[in-house]
Order: sequence, then C-alpha cells, then structure tokens
Amino acid sequence: MSAISWVNWLLNPPAGLSLGMIILISYVLGLLHGATPDEHTWPITFSYAVGSYSTRRGMKAGFLFSLGFTLQRALLTTLGFLGLAYFYQKYNLDGPVYIVVGIVMAIAGSYVLKGKYVHLEFDRLLGSRTHSKEAERRSIYDQLKDVPLRMTIVHGLIAGFGFGAYATIITFILAPRVGSILYAPLPGVMFGLGTMTMQIIFGALFANIARLKGLGEGDIKKLGAATAGRTLYYGGIAFVLIGALVAAIPAIDSFAISTGNPIPNLDAIDIGFLLVLIVVGGIGIWSIIKSYRDIRSLKSAGPTKTAA
Repeated sequence: MSAISWVNWLLNPPAGLSLGMIILISYVLGLLHGATPDEHTWPITFSYAVGSYSTRRGMKAGFLFSLGFTLQRALLTTLGFLGLAYFYQKYNLDGPVYIVVGIVMAIAGSYVLKGKYVHLEFDRLLGSRTHSKEAERRSIYDQLKDVPLRMTIVHGLIAGFGFGAYATIITFILAPRVGSILYAPLPGVMFGLGTMTMQIIFGALFANIARLKGLGEGDIKKLGAATAGRTLYYGGIAFVLIGALVAAIPAIDSFAISTGNPIPNLDAIDIGFLLVLIVVGGIGIWSIIKSYRDIRSLKSAGPTKTAA
C-alpha cells in the first residue's frame, strides 16, 4: 500500500473494524493531529512551553494541555456513540471556541506580564513615551511571573470543543462502531493520548528555543516568560478578533486554498492555519526577538537608571 493509499484508508476507515483496530487508528490520528499545525494545539503549547524554559517543564505543559483535551475528546466520542453529537453538524462552534480560548489566553498572558489577571496596558508592554525606554523595559522584565502551567488543562478542555476533520472521524465514524457504551470513550482517549505524545515532544522542543540564544539561566527564564506572556496576550486578542469575525460571518470559516496534501491541517491554507501562522510564526517569533534584544540591551546598559 502506497503512502497516499495508507493515508486515505486511515482518514476513511472501512466498516467491520475490530475494537483493537479502532483504538489503534484513533491513536495514529491523534499523532497526526498533534504533529500538524492545528490552531487548537500549537499556539497554546508553544506559549506555555516557551515560558517553561526547561525541557521537563515544557513536556509538562504539553502533557497538561493534552490531558484536558483528552478528557473532552473522551466525552465527545461518547456523545458520538449515543448519537448526541449532532449539534456539531448543525452549528458552527469555531467562532465561539476561538473567542473563549482567546479570552483565557489573554488572561494568562496578562498574569505573566503583570502578575494580575487583569487588562494589560499596551503602552507598558510596547514602551511608554513618558518614561525612558530602559526604565520601562526593566519594569516589564522585573515583574514577570512564572507561566501558570495549571491553566493549560483549562485550555485543553476548552480547545477540545473545536471541531475539525480528525474529530469528525473519531466522533461520527469510529465511535459508533465500538459496540458498547463502555468502550465509547476509548476512541477519544486514544486520540487524546496520540495528541499528547506529540505535544509533549513539541513542548520539549519549544521550551528549548530560548536556550539557543546563549543566555544565562536567569536571562533564559526572563526571555521565556516575556515571550510566553506576549504570545498569550496578543495571541489571545488575535483569537478573539478572528473568532468574532467567524461568528459574525460564518462563510469565512469555509475559506480554504488547497495545498494538494491529503493530511488534515496540511491540506489547505484556511482560517485555522492562518491562526497558527499569526500566533506562533508571527507573534511568537516577534516576542522572542524583542525579548532577546531587550535583555541584551539591559545587560549592556548595566544597573538600573533613574527614569526621566
């Protein structure tokens, strides 16, 4: 069987599969879901893992996020077995899910940057014109808080309500075939574990990005926290804005430019893919560069100077 034929078989499972094969397929689909740029996983895992600044904590971020996600997926496939997941076919929940995910991201980002779960002033983050740039930067980097990894479980539970090609397969094709309500959660659990496997790996990789800059341990921690805070905060705003746009104009969610790749999340340039690019590729990379330059500048400037 060629690679393309194998992928097509995996994405269109035939009837008559054993429970063991259903479980295996669900896990493999989870691996693909976790490995491909999905807007419900990558932006959140990237943000928390980079802020974790260590391989172990980065893996923990991926694990905790996927734990919440797995619990929701187990519920989803149970609803699929019972025939109660029809609302996903009737209603487009992407907009509301984006909005809620964005709000939680922004709240977490505000905490990291200010130490409070409140709104963050843009002038303090970008540099106020009423204070010296050096004083503003020192203020920002001196008040950074550790990334609250416990929030990743909440993110996972919320993000699990997002629905895409992989969720369609495990909910409407595999779950109804398990034969008993006792086994109904298994496709969701195995899908979540597959996603968890890849998110733990990516969490470890993302967490070590800061170490590539050749900074000391203390500066790495600051760079990671600042990057996470900015990515969560501004990424959250992006999620809310795009979610509101999708909710107001649902047709936008159908926008897609085919890439010719049969694997979901790689098969088209769509709203979800653009969100990943905006949050991880745009805001995330910008945050790393800005934080690195700020920290280098502060180290060169020496002791804190009095604000103008």
